[in-house]
Amino acid sequence: MRRRLRIALFSHDSLGLGHIRRNRALAFALDRELPELTGRKVSGLLIASSPEAARFDLPAGWDWVILPGVTPAGGGYAPRALASSMAGLSALRTAAISAILDQQRPELFIVDRHPFGIGGELSAAIDQVRVHGCRTVLGLREVLDTPSVIAAEWERAGGANRVAEAFDAVWIYGDADVYDPRATGEVPAVLAAKAFTTGYLSHHRPDDGGAAPAAVRSDRFVLTCLGGGSDGGGLASVAVDARPPDGHRHLIVTGPQMDAEEFDRLRARAAEDTTVIRHSDDIPGLVASAEAVVCMGGYNTLAELMSTSTPALVVPRKGHRAEQPRRAFALAAAEAVDTRSIDCLDAEALGDWFAAHAGARTDRSHIDLRGLAAVPRLAAELIAGQPAAMPDHLPTSFEETSHAV
Repeated sequence: MRRRLRIALFSHDSLGLGHIRRNRALAFALDRELPELTGRKVSGLLIASSPEAARFDLPAGWDWVILPGVTPAGGGYAPRALASSMAGLSALRTAAISAILDQQRPELFIVDRHPFGIGGELSAAIDQVRVHGCRTVLGLREVLDTPSVIAAEWERAGGANRVAEAFDAVWIYGDADVYDPRATGEVPAVLAAKAFTTGYLSHHRPDDGGAAPAAVRSDRFVLTCLGGGSDGGGLASVAVDARPPDGHRHLIVTGPQMDAEEFDRLRARAAEDTTVIRHSDDIPGLVASAEAVVCMGGYNTLAELMSTSTPALVVPRKGHRAEQPRRAFALAAAEAVDTRSIDCLDAEALGDWFAAHAGARTDRSHIDLRGLAAVPRLAAELIAGQPAAMPDHLPTSFEETSHAV
């Protein structure tokens, strides 16, 4: 085989675990498929900013690089833990990213969601890797936010034209028949011209290898999961008082980022038939085994959910962004999930939903869930310099997308 193919993936990781898990799934898919597609062995780095990343394994020959982290604050960002100003932290992150990529010399660099990172920290690094012939990809979840909010974000990044100049391709990790951000205007025309929808990153996700919690190992159970947990307190408070169906236990997984005092209060409130835990090494396995699931509306949670036939009620996060409600309503319109606002949900209503849906099955075979098979093919074509197929059908107006909201 020829020289090993090096890949780098970046996520800024300001909130939750979705960025980490999405890039990890991509790493496993690329490692699995690219050797056959390119005739070269593969290795790579995943650049992240959350210490939680290190709990997740990677393919042989891959590794994590954990940067000092940031957290949302006052409409911007602040250092998560480091005793530094944001300007000092940004300078440190920028220097570290450039040094890492200069040493690694990747041939493919995939950036998750924010084209130039936080405060432009990736700008110099992207220019640097492109000088060495690296192909660059902006990876986007299928829903970003309301078009007006996202238009302002593109402008803060220097404008859509600048982004288009910096990236060879845009991969949208979704099904255009469910929700197409090119049609809503979330992905501007200059980026839509080089954008491809991959399908949801659902099938063939890596096995996290964890065992089921002892409390549900031999029992029928319903599940509430809250992603990273930093913003799941409202749903957790409703769920802990909800009665599971007769003969079932209720498992609540709060996520490792839930405040410790809030977690302790929830566990103290839990009835005998309800178990509250902070973390599971195998959330996808729990979702597949559960009789019914209640969850929030993050991309990663729903991508994992849709690879199963477990019925789901999605209660999207409220307030931070419009992303989760838009995703939840689009998937509900596509008959893949049920959805309800947290304002319209109480413990009795949640218990009734569990009772009505536990043990049922939801058919999601009409949704394109093959993104982890599509991405390696797109990557191989890009690395080889082959002209990719023209982007799939691009509706001329938002109304042409049958299930978008």
